[in-house]
Amino acid sequence: MNRLHSDPGLLACPDFMSDPYSVSRLGLVTPTTTEIQAADLLREFWVTTNDALRAQWQQQTLDDECLHLEQQRLADDENNRNQETLRLEEEAAKNDEKKKNRSKHLLIPLRPRPDSADDEIMVSDFALRKIDKGHYVELYYWTNAGVADAHANYRTRDDEGMVPTTGDDSSTIWVSAGLTKPSSKVVPDHNLSTVEFAQAVPRILKTMEEYDWPAQRITMLANFWGSIILHRYWNSTDAIAQRAILIYQEEQRRAWHNAIPLPKGAWDILLLDETALLRTFDRVFRQLRNHDLLDSRRNFR
Repeated sequence: MNRLHSDPGLLACPDFMSDPYSVSRLGLVTPTTTEIQAADLLREFWVTTNDALRAQWQQQTLDDECLHLEQQRLADDENNRNQETLRLEEEAAKNDEKKKNRSKHLLIPLRPRPDSADDEIMVSDFALRKIDKGHYVELYYWTNAGVADAHANYRTRDDEGMVPTTGDDSSTIWVSAGLTKPSSKVVPDHNLSTVEFAQAVPRILKTMEEYDWPAQRITMLANFWGSIILHRYWNSTDAIAQRAILIYQEEQRRAWHNAIPLPKGAWDILLLDETALLRTFDRVFRQLRNHDLLDSRRNFR
């Protein structure tokens, strides 16, 4: 059906008895149909056609209105989607900026300056990035020595270069060089003293809370370290036992962290594996014995 371009209701029925319609009238004149009757037939045909066109115009107007409303709805939906996409992009950009410049966005409490004894400790940016990503990191960074090392090597981010690294989504991101470099003085967990271990544990737990670690993991690690300190090896006068439990702590915690993203996942690290601990003790004992044997052979020669 052809589209109408004007309202047929605005048209007036022509005078079919006028001269312009004489040919049309004569075409309808027959022995039984007069010219006046022919004009009436033309008028009836025009009225019937005009009524049909009016109905078509009315339907066309309704269809146009529905189409306009649908197009407006689609345009509004598209605009809303674009606005939401823009909002999400801006929010993501703000979050990225906050991560890159975390210090700039930290809330400052409205309080007097605390005593120096209550000052927050400074932890290596490298260690904090590991914590932020939920990765394994040595306890050294939370010992007094590690904190002193962080103070001694502190640099503002503006003074550091930027280096490329791989993000969690495998994309390349640029971060401060200090975030990718471990301390040159870092001490493995198994070489820490029991005093240094006790210094680090409450501090790293507090850092985990500040970096929104799941409460379950924090509790699990806190209980794990508590079990380590309460174990008979910890307070043993046997140096082998003390070294064995520190090695066990490091190996178990590293393995636990590595297992978290794997299909089978990690386990309740609180439950100390006495068999593994005994094997660690035997390993340390054999290493020391072999070392002593080598020393005795060298001395004999």
